[in-house]
Amino acid sequence: MTGGLAQPALTLGPVEAVAALERVLLGGLDVEGCPARVGVAVPAGELLLMPAAAGGFAGVKVAGVAPGNPALGLPRITGSYLLLDGPTLQPLALLDGAALTALRTPAVTALAVRALAAPDARELVVFGAGPQAVGHLAVLRAVLPGLERATVVARPGPAAEVAAYAAGLGLAAAVGGPEAVAQADVVVCCTTARTPLFDGRLVPDRAVVAAVGSHEPDAREVDARLVARADLFVEARQVALREAGDLLLAGAGAERMANLAELVTGRAAVRHDRPRFFKSVGMAWQDLAVAAAQYASAGR
Repeated sequence: MTGGLAQPALTLGPVEAVAALERVLLGGLDVEGCPARVGVAVPAGELLLMPAAAGGFAGVKVAGVAPGNPALGLPRITGSYLLLDGPTLQPLALLDGAALTALRTPAVTALAVRALAAPDARELVVFGAGPQAVGHLAVLRAVLPGLERATVVARPGPAAEVAAYAAGLGLAAAVGGPEAVAQADVVVCCTTARTPLFDGRLVPDRAVVAAVGSHEPDAREVDARLVARADLFVEARQVALREAGDLLLAGAGAERMANLAELVTGRAAVRHDRPRFFKSVGMAWQDLAVAAAQYASAGR
């Protein structure tokens, strides 16, 4: 239940969500031409409207970002997703928008990281201890079977809980500090931070870094030093230039960015002699791809 509306739980697994996203991109979706997210400031935070159409379906997510909710014991991200039949725009299903976001965000990261990580990647560092940190651990463990160790960087109590979850996935897990990035093969930032979490000079050339915590042009989780060193990958250049503070605050231009479609279809070169940085802000086509896959998996 979210916001009093009965919305069936999602049964699609993280690996299936990754596959759904990949199918859409391999099918030729033009990520640069997708509709823009509309954000409206409200007293409690922000309302987001995210429409999309692809592959015989259409849909729209209405999401809320309420920074004060955690103090009330409520989720920070709320919302609903309305899935429509593409040709007729007749409603097909109402899904839990927060659960959909929690599933598709790590799936997007995993799709990118799977293509960007070194084949022998073993060391994972996760910044954050919320639902996204947990979701990223689960899906990255699934798509990068060579992972052996996870370090969680967050407040001590929550970090210990997430480390215990990572241990349950079969990883050697520990709580650590930002300096852990110096030994990392994969770094994932899943926080609400507005300033850099670590010194970008510490990241090894072999590593891939993904940042998913913000879609605001004045917030960032990584510093300009990392952005200057790294090859840059984004969901779409036109979206990154509006919303990706990690890149905008570092002065990175579109000419340095490859998009996710180019990465998945092999049109973007991936080098391992420098860090690779993937910045995700979330796009509506991703919600639609996962919602449609959930609908299909339910036998509808």
